[in-house]
Parts: sequence; C-alpha cells; structure tokens
Amino acid sequence: MSGARVRLPPRRDRDGDRRGWLRGAPPPLWARVLPWALLVLVCLAELVSPEPLDIGFLLGAIPPLSVLAHGPVLTAVLGALAVLVLTTPVFGLDDPGSTDLLTVCFVSLLSVLLSFVRSRRDAQLVTERTVAEVVQRAVVPPLPERVGPVRCAGLYRAAQRGTLVGGDFFDVRAGPYGVRAVMGDVQGHGLSAVATVTSLLGAFREAVLDQPDPGALAARLDRRLTVDSAGDPHAELFATALLLDFSADAGTVRIVACGQSGPLLLRDGRAEELDVEPGTPLGLGLADATPPGVVTVRLRPGDRLFLASDGVTEARNASGAFYPLAERLPGLDREDPAALAEQVWSDLLRHSPDVQDDVTMLVLAPGPKVPGR
Repeated sequence: MSGARVRLPPRRDRDGDRRGWLRGAPPPLWARVLPWALLVLVCLAELVSPEPLDIGFLLGAIPPLSVLAHGPVLTAVLGALAVLVLTTPVFGLDDPGSTDLLTVCFVSLLSVLLSFVRSRRDAQLVTERTVAEVVQRAVVPPLPERVGPVRCAGLYRAAQRGTLVGGDFFDVRAGPYGVRAVMGDVQGHGLSAVATVTSLLGAFREAVLDQPDPGALAARLDRRLTVDSAGDPHAELFATALLLDFSADAGTVRIVACGQSGPLLLRDGRAEELDVEPGTPLGLGLADATPPGVVTVRLRPGDRLFLASDGVTEARNASGAFYPLAERLPGLDREDPAALAEQVWSDLLRHSPDVQDDVTMLVLAPGPKVPGR
C-alpha cells in the first residue's frame, strides 16, 4: 500500500531529473552537440592528415544521430552538410563510390522522415502530459504556505514515475471549526488509486465545513469509501489515515488515527512519536460501531508535527535496515517546514538510494499568524 502527493517542488527537481531523457525530459546537451562534433572532427581529420583517410563512412552516422535531439529541419541541414563534405575535393573524400553516396543520401532522407515523426510524437506527449498535470493538480492542489495559524508544507515523490498523485494523499483546510489536516494512504498505488484519492479528498473538504470534531470527520470518510465499494463486491476499498484538528489559536490539536501510527512531535531538539492508538482503517464500515479514539495534545511555540507515509518509515538500505526517521529527524530540523521536508528527502535518498515506494511527508508548524501575510 502506498502512493502520495506533495506541495510541488520545482519542476526540474520533481520530475525532470527523475524522468530522464528516455522518459520525456529534454535531450541532454551532448545529444544535441554530437552530430555537429562528428562532422567537424571528420573535416579536421581530413584537413590535417597528410594522406587521405578512409573515414567517409562516419558521415553516414550524422543524420541518424541528429534524429535523437533535433527536428526535421536541422536533420536535413546536417544530412546536406554530410553529402557536401563527402563530395567536396578539399576534404579528399570526393571520390566515393556511387553506392556510398546514394547510401548517405538515402539515410539522410530517412532520418528527416524519422525526425518529423519523432517531433510530432514529442509534441503530442507534451500536450498529453500538460493536460495530465492540470488534472492531477486539480485533484491534489499544492498546499499554501499557511492555513490560518498553521504553517504547512508537503512533499511527494511517486513510485510510479511521471505521476503527481497516487495512493497517498494529504490536505490542509480551514473551516468553521478550525484548521483540519489529513494524510492517508489508500489501497494500491499509482494511477489505479487516483479515483479513491479523489473521492476521499472530496469527502474531507466537504466534512471540514460541517463536522465539529475529528471523530465525525473520520466517520464521514469511512462512509464515503464504504459507499464507493458497495456496488462492487470485489472492490475492497480501504485506506489508512491521520486526521488532525487544530484549535482556533493552534494551541491544541486533536488527533485521530485510522490504521496508522501517530505523527512525530518535534520539540526542544527531540522527536517524539505521539501515543495515538491506530484505530480501524477507513472503508470497513466500522466507524459508527467502534468510533475512533481522539487524542488531544497541547502545543508550544516552536513545535512541529511531522507526518510521513510508510514509504519513508519502511525504506531500507542495502543491508535491509529501515530508515530511522525518529533518530534522524532532530539532526535535520529546520525552522521552515518546506526545508525540513526537503532535508528528510535528501537524507532518505542517502540511506536508500533506490526508493521503491511512494514517499509522502506533511510538516505542520502551528503558531501565530504573521501580520500582513
């Protein structure tokens, strides 16, 4: 079970580097320079060599290399330059056989066609990806830096590359009863879980407006999943979640855990896991029969609450050791919630470079609102 979402970091950090060139990122500089460099090297080698060199065959590689990074116009230009160099006397390659010359011409024309097809497909993929990002951000929009008296930041890295939302979710909303936050993990991960995430977030945002306590809010989410799976006996929809309800001045927080351990409280340079009993997961229809327990915690100035998915706590290193979040967190502590989440992400990658699960973090820093913000 896993998935996630984040207060989105810069595009290059979030997606470009992870996606890689073969996964949709722009071609690297070396791919754009390579055909030009090969053309120049062939010309220079022939000009400085006292004897003719039999390297004209290298010119046939220039148009296909151009297809990797250039459009049809530049590919045609490079193909024409390759034929020109092959037939210009000054380079000493002007006596190719008719077969060699026709081969380079044919490869150049074919490369132009392939480059045209690739460019059209790239343009279509960019359009589809842009639409997908807009839809996914509509489902799970980036968090504001502050919601009422609570500063907040989230971070998400998906196990399924190229996605912005999966089976993990979080949100922070202000309502008539105070600021409410949720972080959860639905059954499954990746795009298959998006429908369940959408349903849960919609129920949460509506319940924030009319449910006076976090226990009733949890019951509303439980009912939402139960209703969604009622029509399909094989759906087996369920989710784990943490619900937090801050008082008007953020001096206290009420916490409900549904199948998930409590958050970590950062206070006075220490990280302490709050003693919250993990109740029944959402979607089993048991919220009314066994209401979840509510734990109230008094907060001090400077306190921060750190919520993390199992993609963080269950990440293993090469020797199989779990990532020690509670031990590492005090040494990574930062005043800015977003900086803290990024520090933990970087440290997690050092511990487990090949993270296989969705990673979600939510940092909440209650405190008085800064005037003018």
